[in-house]
Amino acid sequence: MAWYSQTWTWFDGAWHEGNPGLVGPRSHALWQASSVFDGGRYFDGVAPDIELHAARVNRSAVALGLQATVTPDFIVEKMYEGVKKFAPGTAIYVKPMYWGEADGPSTIMPDPDSTQFALCLFEAAMPQPSNGFSVTKGLYRRPTYETAPTDSKAGCLYPNNARILKAAKEAGFDNALVLDMLGHVAETGTSNIFLAKDGVVKTPVPNGTFLNGITRQRVIKLLRGSGVTVEECSLRYEEFETADEIFISGNYSKCMPVTRIDNRTLQPGPLFRKARELYMDFAHTKAKAA
Repeated sequence: MAWYSQTWTWFDGAWHEGNPGLVGPRSHALWQASSVFDGGRYFDGVAPDIELHAARVNRSAVALGLQATVTPDFIVEKMYEGVKKFAPGTAIYVKPMYWGEADGPSTIMPDPDSTQFALCLFEAAMPQPSNGFSVTKGLYRRPTYETAPTDSKAGCLYPNNARILKAAKEAGFDNALVLDMLGHVAETGTSNIFLAKDGVVKTPVPNGTFLNGITRQRVIKLLRGSGVTVEECSLRYEEFETADEIFISGNYSKCMPVTRIDNRTLQPGPLFRKARELYMDFAHTKAKAA
């Protein structure tokens, strides 16, 4: 039995079902990690901000020395074509990808002219807010722009997240708050992070160590538009320890509550609920529908 859910991938002019072999042992991406991706969502017949995700994967490709070989409009068009291969009502993860196929100068660099593109769609249920999660302080830290391609959604960044998550789970937690090199909270191992204190929402200011997420930006805009004060600022771990609420934003699950930090239990609060309700209302009424 396959380990993956129902999957369709557009590559080289055709749709392929399952997990087709698109790279080999000489592929640059397989051994030198020259790959980027992005993640959109299609659910309930809508794909909120999908055009922004399509544009970002192209910027990521260029940042990693690859070529953006298709337009954002093409990616969106193919997504709406591909979702028709799934049963109505299926929640889908939308993953456009670029990678280097051939070696470039000195082998370490990819040959940009060899850039390959694929659009992978796979079934992925939307997590529900009743399934809050626990966090602790991450064992490892986020790199800086000077040490890693943090201005892109590059695959090479994620093994660091994986070891952060592994350490957190071994300690009995679901996730972790990850610090930057200055000791400020940057994000979780999987998403952007918010806290609420005395009616004010705060979130780490983008400083080049983490992606300023598309869902993050949307949540901030929606909250501010509803009259909520949202501050982007440097935050210490101790501020999360004493927060009234903690919640996350991310493409995979959109808005979810943190229900425990270390030994302290939290309840999903009014500002988390407002953020999620505003986002879901935006997704279903203002985002482009199929």
